[in-house]
Amino acid sequence: MLIIFFRSIILYIIVLIVMRLMGKREISQLQPFELAISIMIADLASVPMSDIGIPIFNGIIPICGLLLMHLLISMLNMKSLKAREIICGKPTILVYRGKIDEKALKKERFTINELQEQLRINNVINLGDVEFAILETSGQITVIQKPEKRNTIPQDFNIVPEYEGIPYDLVIDGKVMEKNLRKIGKDYNWLKKQVKEFGIKPEEALVVTIDGKGQFFCQEKEGRKGR
Repeated sequence: MLIIFFRSIILYIIVLIVMRLMGKREISQLQPFELAISIMIADLASVPMSDIGIPIFNGIIPICGLLLMHLLISMLNMKSLKAREIICGKPTILVYRGKIDEKALKKERFTINELQEQLRINNVINLGDVEFAILETSGQITVIQKPEKRNTIPQDFNIVPEYEGIPYDLVIDGKVMEKNLRKIGKDYNWLKKQVKEFGIKPEEALVVTIDGKGQFFCQEKEGRKGR
């Protein structure tokens, strides 16, 4: 039992490293070749994990081979547009200028109900509000609504919003994010002074963030409450 336990841990770490090296895509955004490799990796890892009669390298070596294959295909995708079309396919327009393309639906084996479901996922309730609906190579649908149905933005009213920037985490679970402090040109002493206004030290905070306007959000750890 201990052997199976340790083999499982080793294979889990290997698979985790391989999946990490493959990139940060969500499962729903995987290309077909990426999904196939992911399924094969899971299958290869499960066999030596449960059967101690099979050498563990019989799982590790093929997994590394699939990783190499993935990296080669990814590089080929980046270098060649033609290869990209063959391996990943091309987006398909399901709704063109407000009209559903029946041939495209049949080609992609997509039903009207599935199209409507995907529109609802994109917060579009009425099929008549759609100008374009594009089936991406990842299987997701991009919806472009008719101009009169789109949400208004400040540019529509000639308004230029104030620049907001991005928020930075300065403390996470009591740990000071030194790298983020350097990015905003501050140091620990400055942070300590700012957090003191909330009645705590940086190490006693659950989270401290600062946005582009210089506004702070600070929450202390639960363990300090009631002291």
